[in-house]
Amino acid sequence: MQQSKLENRQITLASRPQGSPGNDNFALNVTAIPDIQDGQILLRTVYLSLDPYMRGRMSDAESYAEPVALGATMIGGTINRVESSRHADFSKGDWVLSYVVGWQDYGVSDGTDLVKLDPAQAPVSYALGMLGMPGFTAYMGLKDIGQPKAGETLVVAAATGPVGATVAQIGKLMGCKVVAIAGGEQKCRFAMENLGVDACIDHKADDFATQLAQACPDGIDIYFENVGGKVFDAVLPLLNTSARIPVCGTIATYNATGLPAGPDRLGLLMSTILVKRLTVKGFIIFDDYGHRYPEFASDMASWLAEGKMHYKEQVVDGLENAPDAFRGLLEGKNFGKLVIRVGDDELA
Repeated sequence: MQQSKLENRQITLASRPQGSPGNDNFALNVTAIPDIQDGQILLRTVYLSLDPYMRGRMSDAESYAEPVALGATMIGGTINRVESSRHADFSKGDWVLSYVVGWQDYGVSDGTDLVKLDPAQAPVSYALGMLGMPGFTAYMGLKDIGQPKAGETLVVAAATGPVGATVAQIGKLMGCKVVAIAGGEQKCRFAMENLGVDACIDHKADDFATQLAQACPDGIDIYFENVGGKVFDAVLPLLNTSARIPVCGTIATYNATGLPAGPDRLGLLMSTILVKRLTVKGFIIFDDYGHRYPEFASDMASWLAEGKMHYKEQVVDGLENAPDAFRGLLEGKNFGKLVIRVGDDELA
């Protein structure tokens, strides 16, 4: 279904998923384009970001943020063009980043939630990835919690995703030995050739844990955790004394409906934290570090301009394809930052 200039398509949460989200958990509704009042801006969505945290917002379990209400439009970061404005600070055609429009063609803002974008600085969609929330997550998690030092060994999971790829490259800029973990030969080749990592281990390999140990002969000083599951199981025995573990996600468990099979490893984890004096710290990027966004934005813009950072996007066309693409994201099928192209770049 192509975007119409006369209607607003919305993908809403129809029901709460049990396990992997299915098509029946979403509904595609068509409504009128909203009118705006004085002080408001009508936004048209060009790009929609798909991110793992959205799975948690589909659940009504207690979390750090309120769940999406049944029947409400799915949340998400968007790149929008100002379609019309009755606000003094915004003009038709402006590019903005928003977190209030979500999975729909059009939304209304009073301007307080918007960040203006300069398409001359970088492609505007980068504000959903390396120049946005994923890049900020990588930057602060690694610098503030990981505290990398030259010569240390940094291991990063999901290393070709928007967070992992940024962590890997910042780690190299700071003089670390970087061991990437990714799913499949193609992703590992990309990590080696484009991210400059020292090694990349395929977590799908039967001898994954053995390969990881061989790649980290001096142990692991920093493990950037955004996966969990069997990847963390392989990392745990390799952690050095005083290792640091920033935790921004555990995507391997997001669709889980119960505890994994096998022995209870909680006791092992807790004793390892004690004996090796590990620092394990979870963080929610804008809640914990929002005040440091200008620092990140300045450094990342400089690194990009100097050609020190490489970025990969996977763009899927069509708002109606967002549910399938999101399901694939949770299954590790994406390659790079996953973005939905919702509408045209140009104004009518």
